[in-house]
Amino acid sequence: MNGRDEPQKAAGGASRRWIVSLALVASGVIGGGILAGTTIASAQNSTPATTSTPAGAMQPGTVSHGPGETVLTGTAAAKVRAAALAAVPGGTIIRVETDSAGSPYEAHVKKSDGNVITVKVDDGSNVTTTESGFGAGAPASRSGGTGP
Repeated sequence: MNGRDEPQKAAGGASRRWIVSLALVASGVIGGGILAGTTIASAQNSTPATTSTPAGAMQPGTVSHGPGETVLTGTAAAKVRAAALAAVPGGTIIRVETDSAGSPYEAHVKKSDGNVITVKVDDGSNVTTTESGFGAGAPASRSGGTGP
């Protein structure tokens, strides 16, 4: 054997190790991408949790606002939300809107016990009254069965 064969083997071994390392890293990246893609796809395809609704009652978020009422946005919405949540601790705002009867504004709130109430709010962001369901003017079918 001559002295030239040994350096060539060493260089070839380093090359081979480099290729093997690169292949391992590439397979890790591809495997991670597949795993991430599968996780994202399953999250998009999962069915959201639903709550049961009594027969004949509508989901609060799908009930349209009353006649002559418009959904609030911006500062007015923020003030009405804050007033309603102060009046109903632990509640969840369904929507805030103008009121066609009684007060300038109203907030429909789902209480922590699951019942829905309407909180009437004046121009000064003060709660003036609360009503069961979606308000006194709402037919029973629109108020989830808790109207007049």
